[in-house]
Amino acid sequence: MWLKIFIVVLGIIIVGLICVVHISKLRLDIVNAGFVNELLTNVSTQSCQIFSKADLLGLPASVQKYFTHVLSEGQPHIQTIRLQQSGDFRLGDMKAPWKQLNARQYFTVNPSGFIWDAMIKANPLVHVRVVDMFMAGEGSLCAKILSCIPVVDAKPNPEMNSAELMRYLAEAVWFPTALLPTGGVDWTPIDEQSAKATLEHCGTTVSLMFYFNSRNEVERVFAEDRYREVDGLFEPTPWTGHFSNYQVRNDMLIPIDAEVEWNLPEGDLIYWRGHLEKIEHQWDQSDGL
Repeated sequence: MWLKIFIVVLGIIIVGLICVVHISKLRLDIVNAGFVNELLTNVSTQSCQIFSKADLLGLPASVQKYFTHVLSEGQPHIQTIRLQQSGDFRLGDMKAPWKQLNARQYFTVNPSGFIWDAMIKANPLVHVRVVDMFMAGEGSLCAKILSCIPVVDAKPNPEMNSAELMRYLAEAVWFPTALLPTGGVDWTPIDEQSAKATLEHCGTTVSLMFYFNSRNEVERVFAEDRYREVDGLFEPTPWTGHFSNYQVRNDMLIPIDAEVEWNLPEGDLIYWRGHLEKIEHQWDQSDGL
């Protein structure tokens, strides 16, 4: 008798928990859809620009070779981007196991912004929903277990704004017309195979070193001082992003595989590696994504 009652009560609790998780996911989906709509609604309505090699005058030689390699004359400047990723994420230090992830990401070029909405499978029964964004000049990061239990909630502040704008600048290799001077990027020569890219937006200025391989592709980017949250405080930390497997997408040559790492004194902590499953570029935002 008591066993039956226990089983019934346990069943009710399990069903209740499933309902709570499902409702939390639906609520978060609605909130995130609102953020995406806001991001895309704020895109500038400027007329579509076309890439010309004349746009490269005055740029460092390595940068000119890069754009000539990945873009074609007459390529429209990208306005908005939507992509899907698969990959792995490391929740912890170098000894932590890799966890499978799937993500959707949206970008806008004018103004600079993105929303990364990822689902990380912590174990077969538990997922972590991560929403990382830079919008209206502000960066934030929120992570929730089962889409309902907050574990990270980094609000906008100067350090977050800088870290997220730096991420945008690095990932612009997926929509390279944004790296042109018309996208607000200022290029400074370093040597024959590298150059520094600087971007300012809403009072935040960031710089990354871009390193090009023998095929004139961006092989890696590096920041000496990207902010990293450690025990609730932000520490400037060396950071590197690697890009590979360049393929043609929408008449542009872009990397399909990437990984990022913190360059710590004890060694490089690779914490994300991913693959582009799908990417859509839109140059006429009137059609939307």
